[in-house]
Amino acid sequence: MSRTHFAFDATWRVAAPPGDLFAALAAVEDYPRWWPQIVGVQRLSDEHGIATIRSRLPVSLRLVLSRAVQDESRGVLRVDIAGDLVGFAAFTVVPEEGSGARADYRQEVRVAARHLRLGALLAPRLLRANHEHMMRAGETGLQRLLG
Repeated sequence: MSRTHFAFDATWRVAAPPGDLFAALAAVEDYPRWWPQIVGVQRLSDEHGIATIRSRLPVSLRLVLSRAVQDESRGVLRVDIAGDLVGFAAFTVVPEEGSGARADYRQEVRVAARHLRLGALLAPRLLRANHEHMMRAGETGLQRLLG
């Protein structure tokens, strides 16, 4: 894997039924309501949209998202990503013991935007910390939404 490729994993837990968690994660256009770093989602069609993301670093990402998988019976959501990053992001929703649910997140991307590559090469730890902050905020927002 090159220094401009990144793989991220996270696990989110919520005190809500798996179906509610899946529905919230499938409604990408609603992410800005509960995920502070997703500052905008423009729906292009039922399968495509553009997300604008900004976390702690003073740079915004523009990502073209294309729905690749939405299978509630298996709990799998996956989007292909193009734009400033290229790759995919996926959630797998599973029941947790008791009444809650868990979403396992996996993202694999390479930095495609020329203006972002230098940061990926010089400060990969900073980019990872930025992503971790974003994911923690997303989990907190989702817990509030579904709590």
